[in-house]
Amino acid sequence: MAYAGLQMFMDKLKQIINGNDIPLINDNPLILSERPRFQLLYQELDSVIQALSNIHEDHRNSYELEKVRDLKKRFKDAAEEAQDTIDLFLSDVIIRFNSRLSRSRREGRRGGRRNRGLYPRSNVMKTSVDLEKVLKSIESIKVELMTINIGNMKMDSSSRIDHVKTRSVAGTSYTRNPLGIKKPSEEIVVGLDRDADIIRDKLTEDTKQLCVVSIVGMGGLGKTTLATKLFNDRFLKYRFHIRAWATVSQSYIRQDLLIQILVSIGVQQGLDQASDSQLREKLHKNLMGRRYLIVIDDIWSIDAWDDLKMFFPHDNTASRILLTSRLNEVALHVKPHGFVHSLPCLTEEESWEVLKQKVFHGDECPEPLIKPGMQIAKKCRGLPLSVVVMAGVLAEESTNQDLWENIACTVSSYIVGDDKGCLETLALSYHHLPEHLKECFLYLGGFPEDFEFNVERLIWLWVAEGFIEEAENRSLEDIAKAYLMDLISRNLVIVAKRNVIGDVKACKLHDLVRELCLKKAKEERFFLKIDHQPLSSQLRRNILHRQRRVFTNQDVRILNIDHYTTTTARSLLYFPMVDTCSVDVITRSFVLLRVLDLQKCHVKDFPEGLALLVHLRYLAIWFSSEFPKSICKLWSLQTLILYNYRSAIRLPSELQDLLNLRHLRSKVIMHLPYIGKPMNLQSITRVTFELGVDCLQEFFPIIKKLAFCCDKDVEYHFESLSNLETLALFGSSSRRNHIWFPASLKKLRLRECCLLWSGMSTIQSLPNLEVLELSYNAFVGAHWDACEQQFRQLKLLQLSSLNIKQWEASSTSFPCLKRLSVTWCEDLEEIPLEIGEIATLELIAIYGCSKSLVESIERIQQEQQDEGNDELNIIVDGMDLSFYFSEDEGSESE
Repeated sequence: MAYAGLQMFMDKLKQIINGNDIPLINDNPLILSERPRFQLLYQELDSVIQALSNIHEDHRNSYELEKVRDLKKRFKDAAEEAQDTIDLFLSDVIIRFNSRLSRSRREGRRGGRRNRGLYPRSNVMKTSVDLEKVLKSIESIKVELMTINIGNMKMDSSSRIDHVKTRSVAGTSYTRNPLGIKKPSEEIVVGLDRDADIIRDKLTEDTKQLCVVSIVGMGGLGKTTLATKLFNDRFLKYRFHIRAWATVSQSYIRQDLLIQILVSIGVQQGLDQASDSQLREKLHKNLMGRRYLIVIDDIWSIDAWDDLKMFFPHDNTASRILLTSRLNEVALHVKPHGFVHSLPCLTEEESWEVLKQKVFHGDECPEPLIKPGMQIAKKCRGLPLSVVVMAGVLAEESTNQDLWENIACTVSSYIVGDDKGCLETLALSYHHLPEHLKECFLYLGGFPEDFEFNVERLIWLWVAEGFIEEAENRSLEDIAKAYLMDLISRNLVIVAKRNVIGDVKACKLHDLVRELCLKKAKEERFFLKIDHQPLSSQLRRNILHRQRRVFTNQDVRILNIDHYTTTTARSLLYFPMVDTCSVDVITRSFVLLRVLDLQKCHVKDFPEGLALLVHLRYLAIWFSSEFPKSICKLWSLQTLILYNYRSAIRLPSELQDLLNLRHLRSKVIMHLPYIGKPMNLQSITRVTFELGVDCLQEFFPIIKKLAFCCDKDVEYHFESLSNLETLALFGSSSRRNHIWFPASLKKLRLRECCLLWSGMSTIQSLPNLEVLELSYNAFVGAHWDACEQQFRQLKLLQLSSLNIKQWEASSTSFPCLKRLSVTWCEDLEEIPLEIGEIATLELIAIYGCSKSLVESIERIQQEQQDEGNDELNIIVDGMDLSFYFSEDEGSESE
């Protein structure tokens, strides 16, 4: 059971109990009077969390397992009810407090009656805290936990052995045929020839030691088909004396695997009564001294491999093991002794070829069917499993043009409804996820089709939703990033964009994986997705009222929820087809929101009612008014993303009351006045600070990402910001600045700072700098001599719209450089020839530069080709460099 969301509630309880300088709490007698009850609830919740955390489900008989799972579900329900009760009480108390403060002003304004309509209906609010029912439920759970005999958690060892033997014997008949009787010719393997050639070469390399080759990829990509093709390859049959096949699947049982391999090589006598050691001895005896190829198909865990590898003799016979897995971490764990091949999706052309061969068996496709057929193949998104499913549908009506055209419009419904379990094949990956990843994964299904997730925003959303478990000495954001990398490693999430230093900048879901998310989310009532017509009255009562998360592309007004307050809804993510939305409906109907994402719609003025959503942790909004002080009362806020039509907004000093604020982002300049105490901000963009940068360390001691506007002709000392990793500075071309940087910097972007090239030494000396972007008079002067400088870790250098004419550098100036971009530097005469000698350089891209510079690039390319270097990629006046420079330049900083 994941307790991340509950832990965030526990932290909130601690803040309420201890006060922590939150005016809305410390100054409110109603909240102070309830603190003893909050303290009791905290203690009771904590005691159950500790008890449940000490119980491990994998050492339990079926009765106890069901009992514990039931207790966990009951505890989750009780904890959610406690959160709702307390949050409704806090909402009521704080709203009443704010209402009294502003009543006279509202009543004095014209339209005061309309403003009162912004407030939630009183019959859903809690004017007192009634926790009796919750506390009784928790007490009952504690008693039942005590009755479980922890000493008898493990299954009886003899019964477990019997269970294993039963499965092992059965395995000789029900497992996939290890001899590969199903010939490769029966499978369409279009698109796998190149992959087969690569792996065949690795399997036959001239090395005597035992090597492991791994094939990894998402479910349905054809890993087993490729392994089967290789297993039955005529040359490999000749090369290896023994070939064996074993399928691991999710439940690894040693005896089962040993028996599969032994049966596969022709040993069948005496297996049903043999012990582990006897089976291992038989296998070792049959493999010793012989060149063998063992296929281990569908392996799911590192522990399984660590156990299996001991069975195979290392006797310098040039033997090989071929693994297939959905999990990159398994293959990478094996990698020190082998090769990992990531199986790609089919291209559109390959998908169409597979479809044609499956439907027409080598005959020509009729002309009228080609266009709809290619549309169907395209919508399979490169997944062979989907192509096979659609081929089965089309084969029944292989000449019906109308049917093909209709099917082309509804491909996903056929794939999802496949009786042969297309989704269930992928569902194995979901069921294998640890609990802490399941919520993160399902959450992705709520976003629109083909949505490209900005990794940073996604991480902030996960944190705000309470999906991330805390760990010592690691930030929630770092843990969330590790979660995402785990999902990528499991081939459930696709990397859409990386930056030059390898960080994932954007990711996406395969369409079929998204359908899996939607299906599982519906089964588990994880979120409500509204994409089409407004809900019926019955659905509004029975569904909306119980939903914790709502994703919609519909204007809230036409959802007809105005008369209903969804007391349990905690998240509303809004992807409308229109540009405007009715926010006052949201404040009346979603009083307990933690996440509100309105970045896709515009509101004329900042809605007064939003300040009443006191539980918000994440707010993204587009508005045209000034920054309102009332937003500083959202004391739970962690992430605030602002879009504004103005060129600049002024932040109030009350910003310091947002004790939990971690990320403040804006597309316009934010003027920050004096604040009186340190904040927990980790990232802030486009900010100017009235007291100058000298106070930044005092007020933002843990800042990691900063975009700062230099508007004075003064010295800027950032070196005291010891946690700062990303810095973007925007100056004024009419003023020259003097800037000092912290040694912790990894990414630096300068624009209009008017530095002298002689001052580059302060940047060159930064020991961790990996990305440097200079644009629009970041440096002024016609000559940059970098020959005596060494940028030790720099991987990306981007020069844009500079007035530089001459640039000198040696190959040792940038020893780790991977990518160089030069755009609109019209006066620059050439790129130093020595740049081409950098061993790590992968790409030079130029755009809008002089003819002489282009000629210098051509000389570099020719010289490298003459030296046998064909890896250096040169792009001249490419219209779109974003593919190569996917840093999303400045997006992290702006």
